Amino acid sequence: MAWIPGGTFVMGSDNHYAEEAPAHKVTVQPFWIDSHPVTNAEFKRFVDATGHVTLAERPARAEDYPGADPEMLAPSSVVFQKTAGPVDMGNVHNWWLYTKGADWRHPRGPGSSLQGLWKHPVVHVACEDAEAYAAWAGKALPTEAEWEFAARGGLEGAEYCWGDEFKVRGRSMANTWQGQFPWQNLLEDGYEWTSPVGAFAPNGYGLHDMAGNVWELTSDWYQEHGRITHACCTLDNPRGGSLEDSMDPRTPHVRIPRRVMKGGSHLCAPNYCHRYRPAARMGQPIDTSTSHMGFRCVVRVAPAPTPNP
Repeated sequence: MAWIPGGTFVMGSDNHYAEEAPAHKVTVQPFWIDSHPVTNAEFKRFVDATGHVTLAERPARAEDYPGADPEMLAPSSVVFQKTAGPVDMGNVHNWWLYTKGADWRHPRGPGSSLQGLWKHPVVHVACEDAEAYAAWAGKALPTEAEWEFAARGGLEGAEYCWGDEFKVRGRSMANTWQGQFPWQNLLEDGYEWTSPVGAFAPNGYGLHDMAGNVWELTSDWYQEHGRITHACCTLDNPRGGSLEDSMDPRTPHVRIPRRVMKGGSHLCAPNYCHRYRPAARMGQPIDTSTSHMGFRCVVRVAPAPTPNP
């Protein structure tokens, strides 16, 4: 883990996607954070020790999804599927596919395995799986503000985790998509899917993969920045936002809480998802896992007691 000294910073951005605004000052206390996302090897040790069965490995309960096609209730997860050519970018179902048998052991669907992927971030983990791992490890998921402060690496207001230029002396600094998403990946960074943790240079705090590779879950419920009280600053209220308010108002008939995820992934591309930046954020439904989402953990340090006068 890496030590993060804490401090006050400007969180969010007024120059990109609407959900990142308004930029505002937040203070976080010192904490420790994993230097890279949790890997398949690390997650396997947790599963071997506890017998944990992930959400993607269990059938969904019919009572939670009234009227759903029974076929959709089978154990499954969401897997990216590269398209043969340009498609309607307004329909994510053109490249996302609910896949039976896709889970953390089979990251690209049935028939795939973890061979050669032990140092890659674990994927197909839902919020409850990440929290179970964190509890087993004696850690916790970071709040959104903790994650963003750490991702900035001490660079105030920089566009990326490493500065303001996407490439440094022609070198890729993160595992992202080059080309026209979702059909043309030029592989300029050397990776089509996830990459081994530590494959790219760390930020100023020594943290790897704070941009690209996999999106990372946080403990905060998703809602507009302007409505959140960032609870990361006090240890007695570890989660910001409201579960009720985190549900997507665009789909009132589907009331599934969402968590904030940060950092972008190997599928983020300039023509579709310019979110491999510290300020970027999206809401992730808690009942869904995907082939491009993982997590890392923190350990918070309790403040020293105030001496009696």
